[in-house]
Amino acid sequence: MKNVYLSALLCAALMLQGCGGQAASQNSEGSQSSVAEAVSIDYGDAESVEAALSKGENLDGKIVQVEITELHPDSALGYNVSAGEHLNFVSADNPNVKEKETLVVKIESVKNLLGSWIIAYEKMGIYALFSVLD
Repeated sequence: MKNVYLSALLCAALMLQGCGGQAASQNSEGSQSSVAEAVSIDYGDAESVEAALSKGENLDGKIVQVEITELHPDSALGYNVSAGEHLNFVSADNPNVKEKETLVVKIESVKNLLGSWIIAYEKMGIYALFSVLD
């Protein structure tokens, strides 16, 4: 009889854990979409960011969205997330992103180093790109 109660308790605990994990997953996905809705993007791709910087525009405080092309976690400047031809989003911390994801950041400062733009930023969100299969 004792084994029946323990089995029932174990099953109930597993069911609750499964339901809780699903709710947490849905909440994290919902928070990403709410970030996208709440943030107004100033520059929607790497090309427009590079063009503005080349014209001498000050992008400090601007919100930009770029597709990640390369990751360099051990660069001399820190964790380097590359986008476009010459954009290097640099952080001391791992931003937990992957290549081909779309990164939304608020630019804190920009420096030109040998023709490449070194950008300090605050991460606003990341969005994976999904393909639709017919």
